[in-house]
Amino acid sequence: MNEKELLKRIERNPKIMFGKPVIKGTRLTVEILLEKLASGYTEKEIKQDYPFITDRDIKAAILYAAKILSLEEEFELVEK
Repeated sequence: MNEKELLKRIERNPKIMFGKPVIKGTRLTVEILLEKLASGYTEKEIKQDYPFITDRDIKAAILYAAKILSLEEEFELVEK
């Protein structure tokens, strides 16, 4: 599955979870998935907690986060 297809699995809607990005058709946020992965949960454990989630959904969440971060700019603050 290519990046474009993966990213279609993520949606933002102001009426769902205050507009946070979620796995399409769910109320599970990208943020929650990433926090679980960062905390050491395996993909298998995540899928046990959220049986409606697929491997592709998890990959889509990671890709979405990477794409968002790639858009950020870092500015160096100069102290005077």
